[in-house]
Order: sequence, then structure tokens, then C-alpha cells
Amino acid sequence: MPKVKTHRGAAKRLDRTGTGKVSRKKAYHHHKAACKGPKRNRQLRGRTLVSAAEQKRISTLIPYM
Repeated sequence: MPKVKTHRGAAKRLDRTGTGKVSRKKAYHHHKAACKGPKRNRQLRGRTLVSAAEQKRISTLIPYM
């Protein structure tokens, strides 16, 4: 059976945690950040986990990560 290619766009945007879950950056942080409140910008700064429904689909995109 041949190797599966990694989707490079997904590999640049997603990471795996130590427990095997997938983490991502939060959306809407950079564009027009001055209009948003400071609390909202702080909350958008960090990373968050991908939902369980999406993790199965993402694991096909980044199989070796």
C-alpha cells in the first residue's frame, strides 16, 4: 500500500497535542483588530481544540502528524 500524502495547508495550520487532539488558532483575530474590544482580542489570541466531529476528517489530511 502506498504512503498517504500530507495536506500541506492543513499541516501548517494545525498541530497535535500530547494527548493526540488537534489544536488550531482562533479565527477573526488579525483583520480589523482595532475595531474589536481588548477583551475580545485577548480571547482570540490563544489556541483552541478542534471539535471531535472535525478531528476524524482532519486525521485523513495529516495522517503522520
